[in-house]
Amino acid sequence: MGVKTMLPSYELGFYALAVTCAVVYSGSGIFEASRDSVNRKAFRDGIKPGWHYFGRKMDVADFEWVMWFTSFRNVIIFALSGHVLFGKICSMTVPQHRAVVYMLYGVFAVLGSMGLVYLMIILSHCLVLYSVALAKQKWLCYVAGLCCLASFKVEPFSSWQSGFVTGAFDLQDVLFYGGSSFTIMRCMSFALESSERKEGIYSIFDLLKYNFYLPFFFFGPVMTFDQFHAQVSTQELRRKDDEMRNIRVHALFHVGAIIAVDIFFHFFYILTLPSDLKFMNRLSDWSLAGLAYSNLVYDWVKAAVMFGVINTIARLDHLDPPQPPKCITMLYVFAETHFDRGINDWLCKYVYDHIGENHDNIMKELVATIATFAVTTLWLGPCEIVYIWSVFNCFGLNFELWVQKFFQLEPFAKMEAKMSAAMSRRIRAVFGAANFWAIVLYNILALNSLEFALLVTKRLLLTGFPVSTLSIWFVTYCGVQLIKERERTLAIKEEKCDKAKVE
Repeated sequence: MGVKTMLPSYELGFYALAVTCAVVYSGSGIFEASRDSVNRKAFRDGIKPGWHYFGRKMDVADFEWVMWFTSFRNVIIFALSGHVLFGKICSMTVPQHRAVVYMLYGVFAVLGSMGLVYLMIILSHCLVLYSVALAKQKWLCYVAGLCCLASFKVEPFSSWQSGFVTGAFDLQDVLFYGGSSFTIMRCMSFALESSERKEGIYSIFDLLKYNFYLPFFFFGPVMTFDQFHAQVSTQELRRKDDEMRNIRVHALFHVGAIIAVDIFFHFFYILTLPSDLKFMNRLSDWSLAGLAYSNLVYDWVKAAVMFGVINTIARLDHLDPPQPPKCITMLYVFAETHFDRGINDWLCKYVYDHIGENHDNIMKELVATIATFAVTTLWLGPCEIVYIWSVFNCFGLNFELWVQKFFQLEPFAKMEAKMSAAMSRRIRAVFGAANFWAIVLYNILALNSLEFALLVTKRLLLTGFPVSTLSIWFVTYCGVQLIKERERTLAIKEEKCDKAKVE
């Protein structure tokens, strides 16, 4: 049935009321747990002094978030401000050479922050993959690229390369592995695009300009080479209508998100609470479910803020970078579940879509997902928890297709054809609600811990059955219906825009 199927307004109002009440009830349980546990010995490392005038301490269990706004804050402001300044001057004076200016600034920034040896390691990998690209053999590009990526992710090669970088500071490991990993992905994109080019090959300077664009260098997102090369080569730099206004609005939104997270961490200790499983056993099923869901939402916010800040800089440079990830609240299918849209676009273009084609064949889809999660496992760094996360998410992606194919069989297809469009939407939302919690449970494996994921699964499916299980499923069903309604509204707006363009 189509995405434009309507439901009665009173039904949607009931769904909204049910979801609101559930969120408030679950949130109150988490708030009380945060208040009661603030002085527990097990939480001393995760909760530090915060707003004394409110009598609240702050959850500081997330290393990345604390790092960005303490030790890395001044570095980010200084480096990106310099990039924007030089980029603006270059865009106004010699726009045809702006890619070269970006490259030189990026090279000197990497040299100043990480040293000459690290720069030489990065350049050596760039040279290796450029040499491989000269052969114009895609399979060779994949093999060489994955081997280079493994050299930063698998021991003892990883420690051997990092051992060349002398000196030590708080962010050295983060910048080393971040810059190295994203460099390999960019070099692979360059090599694969070069192998498909009919006439000649891109120059080594095209690769260096692509790789050393500073806003993307250490933390991404990955922008495929064909898109970057086409956009950065444009000499006529023109802003779209209201583009600067949109950039300012997005910048203010991210500042607001940072403030909101800071406030949230003073009242809800969603990252520290799961570390004490004994205390978790005291919480209600609803609080545990809310805690698991909150962990995923927070990780999305963190990714949205990081990539949002970087994307704002890229838009000031007249680029159109990958969009921030889709909020987990808006997801109920595995195919749209990702926290880094740049990596997701890269994987879809060079692995998933390349093998799976139209994703309609069960066997091709199985091979495509296995290959995609194999590369993802290497990208994240092979370890037990990553293996488990990859297997579960690979299964979930394939299971969606299996269920879809099963219900396309003749008896089920005929039954759905006899139903009203609204009833079909309701039945599909029931399955979507189950899928939503599969996404949550599979992903808190990597975002939190295996033990916490097992505890939540046991409480929701076993000890909480049938009351908690069915009631949470029903509330999730209401949420999925609201998501579907938003998708319906957006589809209608897009159709109207397309008609207006044609006319």
